[in-house]
Amino acid sequence: MKRIVLNALGPLVGALLAGGVFSLPAAAQTELKFGHVGAPGSLFDQSANEFAKRANEKLGDKAKVVVFGSSQLGTDEQMLQKLRLGTIDFALPSTVMSTVSDVFGLFEMPYLVKDREHMKRIADDVFWPSLAPAAEKQGYKIIGLWENGFRHVTTNTRPVETPDDLKGIKLRVPGGKWRVRMFQSYGANPSPMAFSELFVALQTGVMDGQENPLTQIHSSKLQEVQKFLSMTGHVYTPAYVTVGSRKWASLPADVRQVLEETARETQAFVYETAARMDEELETKLRDEGMQVNEVDKDAFVKASEPIYRDFSDEVPAAKTMVEKAVELGKSS
Repeated sequence: MKRIVLNALGPLVGALLAGGVFSLPAAAQTELKFGHVGAPGSLFDQSANEFAKRANEKLGDKAKVVVFGSSQLGTDEQMLQKLRLGTIDFALPSTVMSTVSDVFGLFEMPYLVKDREHMKRIADDVFWPSLAPAAEKQGYKIIGLWENGFRHVTTNTRPVETPDDLKGIKLRVPGGKWRVRMFQSYGANPSPMAFSELFVALQTGVMDGQENPLTQIHSSKLQEVQKFLSMTGHVYTPAYVTVGSRKWASLPADVRQVLEETARETQAFVYETAARMDEELETKLRDEGMQVNEVDKDAFVKASEPIYRDFSDEVPAAKTMVEKAVELGKSS
Protein backbone atom coordinates (compact mmCIF):
# COMPACT_ATOMS: atom_id res chain seq x y z
CA MET A 1 0.00 0.00 0.00
CA LYS A 2 2.80 2.43 0.92
CA ARG A 3 4.54 1.74 -2.40
CA ILE A 4 1.33 2.43 -4.31
CA VAL A 5 0.80 5.74 -2.49
CA LEU A 6 4.39 6.87 -3.08
CA ASN A 7 4.22 5.91 -6.73
CA ALA A 8 1.02 7.84 -7.07
CA LEU A 9 2.55 10.89 -5.42
CA GLY A 10 5.66 10.78 -7.61
CA PRO A 11 4.26 12.92 -10.46
CA LEU A 12 2.81 15.39 -7.93
CA VAL A 13 6.17 15.81 -6.16
CA GLY A 14 7.88 16.31 -9.52
CA ALA A 15 5.34 18.96 -10.49
CA LEU A 16 5.79 20.81 -7.17
CA LEU A 17 9.58 20.81 -7.55
CA ALA A 18 9.34 22.04 -11.13
CA GLY A 19 6.92 24.75 -10.13
CA GLY A 20 9.16 25.99 -7.31
CA VAL A 21 6.58 25.27 -4.58
CA PHE A 22 9.40 23.67 -2.61
CA SER A 23 12.98 22.83 -3.47
CA LEU A 24 15.79 20.59 -2.34
CA PRO A 25 18.50 22.26 -0.20
CA ALA A 26 21.43 23.72 -2.16
CA ALA A 27 24.89 22.28 -1.63
CA ALA A 28 26.75 24.04 1.18
CA GLN A 29 29.47 26.48 0.11
CA THR A 30 33.01 25.28 0.87
CA GLU A 31 34.48 27.30 3.74
CA LEU A 32 38.25 27.73 3.71
CA LYS A 33 39.61 28.60 7.16
CA PHE A 34 42.59 30.99 7.27
CA GLY A 35 44.27 31.23 10.68
CA HIS A 36 46.97 33.59 11.93
CA VAL A 37 48.33 34.90 15.23
CA GLY A 38 48.07 38.65 14.48
CA ALA A 39 45.90 40.98 16.53
CA PRO A 40 43.24 43.23 14.95
CA GLY A 41 44.93 45.99 12.97
CA SER A 42 48.22 44.10 12.60
CA LEU A 43 49.86 43.56 9.24
CA PHE A 44 48.82 39.90 9.39
CA ASP A 45 45.22 40.95 10.00
CA GLN A 46 45.16 43.46 7.15
CA SER A 47 46.96 41.12 4.75
CA ALA A 48 44.73 38.09 5.38
CA ASN A 49 41.55 40.15 5.19
CA GLU A 50 42.64 41.75 1.90
CA PHE A 51 43.43 38.32 0.48
CA ALA A 52 40.05 36.96 1.59
CA LYS A 53 38.20 39.93 0.07
CA ARG A 54 39.94 39.59 -3.28
CA ALA A 55 39.69 35.81 -3.41
CA ASN A 56 36.03 35.70 -2.43
CA GLU A 57 35.11 38.21 -5.16
CA LYS A 58 36.65 35.86 -7.74
CA LEU A 59 35.42 32.58 -6.23
CA GLY A 60 31.75 33.48 -6.19
CA ASP A 61 29.78 30.54 -4.83
CA LYS A 62 32.61 28.01 -5.38
CA ALA A 63 34.25 28.61 -1.99
CA LYS A 64 34.66 31.26 0.69
CA VAL A 65 37.81 32.21 2.61
CA VAL A 66 37.06 32.98 6.28
CA VAL A 67 39.81 34.58 8.40
CA PHE A 68 40.44 33.72 12.07
CA GLY A 69 43.06 35.98 13.68
CA SER A 70 44.44 36.42 17.21
CA SER A 71 45.43 32.73 17.50
CA GLN A 72 41.78 31.65 17.43
CA LEU A 73 42.77 28.48 15.57
CA GLY A 74 45.87 27.87 17.71
CA THR A 75 49.51 28.83 17.97
CA ASP A 76 51.72 28.81 14.88
CA GLU A 77 52.93 25.33 15.79
CA GLN A 78 49.38 24.06 16.31
CA MET A 79 48.18 25.55 13.04
CA LEU A 80 51.01 23.87 11.14
CA GLN A 81 49.84 20.54 12.58
CA LYS A 82 46.24 21.31 11.62
CA LEU A 83 47.30 22.12 8.06
CA ARG A 84 48.83 18.67 7.71
CA LEU A 85 45.70 17.09 9.21
CA GLY A 86 43.48 19.14 6.91
CA THR A 87 41.38 20.62 9.74
CA ILE A 88 42.25 24.17 8.65
CA ASP A 89 43.07 25.37 5.16
CA PHE A 90 45.51 28.30 5.44
CA ALA A 91 47.98 29.61 8.00
CA LEU A 92 50.47 32.47 7.96
CA PRO A 93 53.59 31.20 9.77
CA SER A 94 56.78 33.20 9.93
CA THR A 95 59.84 32.29 12.03
CA VAL A 96 58.33 28.93 13.02
CA MET A 97 58.92 27.62 9.47
CA SER A 98 62.55 27.06 10.45
CA THR A 99 61.21 24.17 12.56
CA VAL A 100 59.72 22.62 9.42
CA SER A 101 62.97 22.75 7.45
CA ASP A 102 66.35 24.15 8.46
CA VAL A 103 66.73 25.99 5.15
CA PHE A 104 64.17 28.53 6.40
CA GLY A 105 66.89 29.57 8.83
CA LEU A 106 68.09 31.75 5.94
CA PHE A 107 65.64 34.39 7.12
CA GLU A 108 66.95 34.07 10.68
CA MET A 109 70.33 35.42 9.65
CA PRO A 110 70.83 38.92 11.12
CA TYR A 111 70.95 41.90 8.77
CA LEU A 112 70.73 39.69 5.68
CA VAL A 113 67.75 41.45 4.04
CA LYS A 114 68.45 45.13 3.40
CA ASP A 115 65.02 46.30 2.25
CA ARG A 116 61.88 45.11 0.46
CA GLU A 117 63.35 45.51 -3.02
CA HIS A 118 66.19 43.23 -1.94
CA MET A 119 63.63 40.80 -0.53
CA LYS A 120 61.82 40.66 -3.89
CA ARG A 121 65.04 39.55 -5.60
CA ILE A 122 65.71 36.96 -2.88
CA ALA A 123 62.17 35.66 -3.37
CA ASP A 124 62.66 35.16 -7.11
CA ASP A 125 66.18 33.74 -7.05
CA VAL A 126 66.39 31.90 -3.71
CA PHE A 127 63.05 31.41 -1.98
CA TRP A 128 60.88 29.96 -4.74
CA PRO A 129 63.62 27.75 -6.24
CA SER A 130 65.01 26.43 -2.93
CA LEU A 131 62.89 27.05 0.17
CA ALA A 132 59.37 26.47 -1.15
CA PRO A 133 60.24 22.95 -2.42
CA ALA A 134 61.72 22.11 1.01
CA ALA A 135 58.33 22.89 2.59
CA GLU A 136 56.57 20.62 0.07
CA LYS A 137 58.77 17.71 1.16
CA GLN A 138 57.31 18.16 4.66
CA GLY A 139 53.67 18.18 3.53
CA TYR A 140 53.13 21.92 3.01
CA LYS A 141 52.63 24.09 -0.05
CA ILE A 142 53.43 27.79 0.10
CA ILE A 143 51.28 29.80 -2.30
CA GLY A 144 52.31 33.33 -1.33
CA LEU A 145 55.23 35.16 0.24
CA TRP A 146 54.09 38.06 2.43
CA GLU A 147 55.70 39.86 5.34
CA ASN A 148 56.02 39.88 9.10
CA GLY A 149 58.62 42.63 8.95
CA PHE A 150 61.84 44.08 10.34
CA ARG A 151 62.13 43.11 13.98
CA HIS A 152 63.14 45.33 16.91
CA VAL A 153 63.84 44.70 20.59
CA THR A 154 61.68 46.02 23.44
CA THR A 155 62.57 45.70 27.14
CA ASN A 156 61.56 46.83 30.59
CA THR A 157 65.11 46.82 31.93
CA ARG A 158 67.21 49.25 29.87
CA PRO A 159 67.66 50.56 26.34
CA VAL A 160 69.60 48.23 24.06
CA GLU A 161 72.29 50.03 22.07
CA THR A 162 74.89 47.27 21.67
CA PRO A 163 74.76 43.46 22.05
CA ASP A 164 76.32 43.84 25.52
CA ASP A 165 73.12 45.59 26.68
CA LEU A 166 71.22 42.33 26.14
CA LYS A 167 73.30 40.37 28.64
CA GLY A 168 71.10 38.55 31.13
CA ILE A 169 67.80 39.86 29.71
CA LYS A 170 64.98 37.29 29.67
CA LEU A 171 63.82 37.68 26.09
CA ARG A 172 60.81 36.02 24.51
CA VAL A 173 61.48 34.75 21.00
CA PRO A 174 59.33 32.72 18.57
CA GLY A 175 59.92 29.02 17.97
CA GLY A 176 63.00 28.12 15.94
CA LYS A 177 66.54 27.38 17.08
CA TRP A 178 68.33 30.05 15.06
CA ARG A 179 66.67 33.01 16.78
CA VAL A 180 67.46 31.42 20.14
CA ARG A 181 71.09 30.90 19.21
CA MET A 182 71.42 34.40 17.79
CA PHE A 183 70.30 36.05 21.01
CA GLN A 184 72.38 33.65 23.08
CA SER A 185 75.41 34.83 21.09
CA TYR A 186 74.46 38.40 22.01
CA GLY A 187 74.38 37.42 25.71
CA ALA A 188 70.59 37.41 26.26
CA ASN A 189 68.58 34.61 27.86
CA PRO A 190 66.08 33.85 25.06
CA SER A 191 63.06 31.59 25.56
CA PRO A 192 60.60 30.47 22.86
CA MET A 193 56.98 31.25 23.76
CA ALA A 194 53.68 31.40 21.89
CA PHE A 195 52.79 34.92 20.79
CA SER A 196 49.37 34.61 22.46
CA GLU A 197 51.13 34.27 25.86
CA LEU A 198 53.50 37.20 25.39
CA PHE A 199 51.54 40.13 26.81
CA VAL A 200 50.92 38.43 30.16
CA ALA A 201 54.54 37.22 30.34
CA LEU A 202 55.77 40.80 29.96
CA GLN A 203 53.12 42.19 32.29
CA THR A 204 54.03 39.77 35.09
CA GLY A 205 57.80 39.95 34.62
CA VAL A 206 58.18 36.35 33.45
CA MET A 207 59.95 37.96 30.49
CA ASP A 208 61.94 41.22 30.52
CA GLY A 209 61.59 41.85 26.81
CA GLN A 210 60.80 40.57 23.35
CA GLU A 211 61.50 41.24 19.68
CA ASN A 212 58.92 41.80 16.94
CA PRO A 213 58.04 44.09 14.05
CA LEU A 214 56.45 47.41 14.97
CA THR A 215 53.06 46.30 13.64
CA GLN A 216 52.96 43.34 16.05
CA ILE A 217 54.22 45.47 18.94
CA HIS A 218 51.60 48.17 18.48
CA SER A 219 48.57 46.04 17.54
CA SER A 220 49.17 43.77 20.54
CA LYS A 221 49.58 46.81 22.84
CA LEU A 222 53.00 45.74 24.06
CA GLN A 223 53.75 49.43 24.64
CA GLU A 224 51.51 49.11 27.69
CA VAL A 225 53.90 46.62 29.30
CA GLN A 226 57.29 47.66 27.83
CA LYS A 227 59.31 50.85 28.44
CA PHE A 228 62.08 50.79 25.84
CA LEU A 229 62.01 50.27 22.08
CA SER A 230 65.43 49.75 20.52
CA MET A 231 65.44 49.97 16.72
CA THR A 232 67.71 47.01 16.14
CA GLY A 233 66.13 45.88 12.87
CA HIS A 234 68.07 42.68 13.48
CA VAL A 235 66.05 40.34 11.26
CA TYR A 236 63.56 40.69 8.42
CA THR A 237 60.95 37.94 8.64
CA PRO A 238 58.74 36.97 5.72
CA ALA A 239 55.33 35.41 6.30
CA TYR A 240 54.33 32.39 4.27
CA VAL A 241 50.79 31.77 2.96
CA THR A 242 50.80 28.06 3.68
CA VAL A 243 48.40 25.20 2.98
CA GLY A 244 48.53 21.47 3.64
CA SER A 245 49.58 19.61 0.50
CA ARG A 246 46.92 16.88 0.71
CA LYS A 247 44.05 19.29 1.37
CA TRP A 248 45.31 21.57 -1.39
CA ALA A 249 45.31 18.69 -3.88
CA SER A 250 41.67 17.93 -2.98
CA LEU A 251 40.44 21.39 -4.05
CA PRO A 252 39.14 21.90 -7.61
CA ALA A 253 41.80 23.12 -10.02
CA ASP A 254 39.99 26.39 -10.75
CA VAL A 255 39.71 27.16 -7.02
CA ARG A 256 43.42 26.46 -6.50
CA GLN A 257 44.28 28.75 -9.40
CA VAL A 258 42.26 31.64 -7.97
CA LEU A 259 43.76 31.20 -4.50
CA GLU A 260 47.36 30.97 -5.71
CA GLU A 261 47.05 33.93 -8.10
CA THR A 262 45.39 36.03 -5.39
CA ALA A 263 48.04 35.15 -2.78
CA ARG A 264 50.77 36.26 -5.18
CA GLU A 265 49.05 39.49 -6.24
CA THR A 266 48.29 40.45 -2.61
CA GLN A 267 52.04 40.70 -1.97
CA ALA A 268 52.16 44.24 -3.41
CA PHE A 269 49.41 45.33 -0.99
CA VAL A 270 51.31 43.73 1.89
CA TYR A 271 54.58 45.51 1.11
CA GLU A 272 52.89 48.89 0.61
CA THR A 273 50.95 48.54 3.86
CA ALA A 274 54.05 47.38 5.77
CA ALA A 275 56.16 50.31 4.55
CA ARG A 276 53.48 52.81 5.53
CA MET A 277 53.03 51.23 8.95
CA ASP A 278 56.78 51.30 9.63
CA GLU A 279 56.75 55.06 9.12
CA GLU A 280 53.66 55.67 11.22
CA LEU A 281 54.12 53.30 14.14
CA GLU A 282 57.47 54.47 15.46
CA THR A 283 55.92 57.90 16.00
CA LYS A 284 52.79 56.39 17.56
CA LEU A 285 54.82 54.27 19.97
CA ARG A 286 56.82 57.34 21.03
CA ASP A 287 53.60 59.29 21.55
CA GLU A 288 52.21 56.43 23.64
CA GLY A 289 55.12 56.56 26.07
CA MET A 290 57.88 54.29 24.81
CA GLN A 291 61.47 55.52 24.92
CA VAL A 292 62.88 54.88 21.44
CA ASN A 293 66.59 54.65 20.64
CA GLU A 294 68.83 53.79 17.70
CA VAL A 295 71.51 51.12 18.03
CA ASP A 296 75.09 50.47 16.98
CA LYS A 297 74.30 48.19 14.03
CA ASP A 298 77.96 47.64 13.21
CA ALA A 299 78.41 46.10 16.65
CA PHE A 300 75.40 43.82 16.08
CA VAL A 301 76.64 42.77 12.64
CA LYS A 302 80.05 41.85 14.10
CA ALA A 303 78.42 39.93 16.95
CA SER A 304 76.35 38.02 14.37
CA GLU A 305 79.31 36.34 12.68
CA PRO A 306 79.08 33.11 14.76
CA ILE A 307 75.46 32.44 13.77
CA TYR A 308 76.35 32.68 10.08
CA ARG A 309 79.19 30.21 10.61
CA ASP A 310 76.91 27.78 12.46
CA PHE A 311 74.20 28.02 9.79
CA SER A 312 76.70 27.42 6.99
CA ASP A 313 78.30 24.48 8.83
CA GLU A 314 75.07 22.75 9.85
CA VAL A 315 72.66 23.22 6.94
CA PRO A 316 73.44 21.82 3.48
CA ALA A 317 73.43 24.54 0.80
CA ALA A 318 73.21 27.28 3.46
CA LYS A 319 76.48 28.90 2.42
CA THR A 320 75.38 29.04 -1.21
CA MET A 321 72.00 30.57 -0.31
CA VAL A 322 73.56 33.20 1.96
CA GLU A 323 76.13 34.15 -0.65
CA LYS A 324 73.42 34.45 -3.31
CA ALA A 325 71.22 36.60 -1.04
CA VAL A 326 74.14 38.89 -0.17
CA GLU A 327 75.04 39.27 -3.85
CA LEU A 328 71.44 40.20 -4.67
CA GLY A 329 71.67 43.00 -2.11
CA LYS A 330 74.56 44.74 -3.79
CA SER A 331 72.28 46.47 -6.29
CA SER A 332 69.88 47.78 -3.61
